[in-house]
Amino acid sequence: MKLLRFGEVGQEKPGMLDVDGQVRDLSGVIDDLDGRYLTDPEVAKLKALDPATLPLVAEPGRIGPPVAKVGKLICIGLNYSDHAAETGMPIPEEPIVFMKATTAICGPNDDIEIPRNSEKTDWEVELGVVIGKRAKYVSEADALNYVAGYCAVNDVSERAFQTERSGQWVKGKSHDTFAPVGPWLVTRDEVPDPQNLGLWLDVDGHRYQDGTTQTMIFGVATVISYLSQFMTLEPGDIISTGTPPGVGMGHKPDPIYLTVGQKIEMGVEGLGTQSQKTIEARD
Repeated sequence: MKLLRFGEVGQEKPGMLDVDGQVRDLSGVIDDLDGRYLTDPEVAKLKALDPATLPLVAEPGRIGPPVAKVGKLICIGLNYSDHAAETGMPIPEEPIVFMKATTAICGPNDDIEIPRNSEKTDWEVELGVVIGKRAKYVSEADALNYVAGYCAVNDVSERAFQTERSGQWVKGKSHDTFAPVGPWLVTRDEVPDPQNLGLWLDVDGHRYQDGTTQTMIFGVATVISYLSQFMTLEPGDIISTGTPPGVGMGHKPDPIYLTVGQKIEMGVEGLGTQSQKTIEARD
């Protein structure tokens, strides 16, 4: 099942895709698509619906992020062996964990702002994991049972803010629009193996990233179990699990970074595609 939210910012309605790829309105069933409705019992209720009985949305317009009221947006750094190699950094012995502000979350096709005084705004296609059950001290063997579904995430990063301004990475990760999510949340039953998904990203039609989750250093189950040793994961939390090689920072012979007026297109196998334009930061 593919769940989504559609409508203008702050006015999104919940929906699902039918077998023909058309949007069906869920607002008569649930008031929004947040953690309350991402638990196994609630997802089962949505799966039991006949999409044909739901109102057809002929022109859904803007697609918003598929999860509302996200409590935590947790990211894993340097989690692909081939990406770590391109950065010249050693393979981490444990997952590198950082947070993005939830105010960075936006729709999959919304414009991306280039921050004021930005020197090194970069792209990162990633597999997102949406939590569906409260997770604390979860075993790796049981970890995937705590997943509601999966989605695509662009972990946009300002590298100078991230690594050259001291302090934590969060400064370079949290500008408004730095976390396009979606277009859909795909329930876990449709993703039998999250470690066998292709990921790609183009800038202005040039393919920079073309990888696979097979090269993750710490797989999804490991990441969920690991995080649950340090914090409680709640339904609706999103984990962005790292990026394959091909980021601008790692481009040879010289890094390449985003500027105003460019187009980014990206996708994760089975999870849909995103398309963004880069613009100057708004007030």
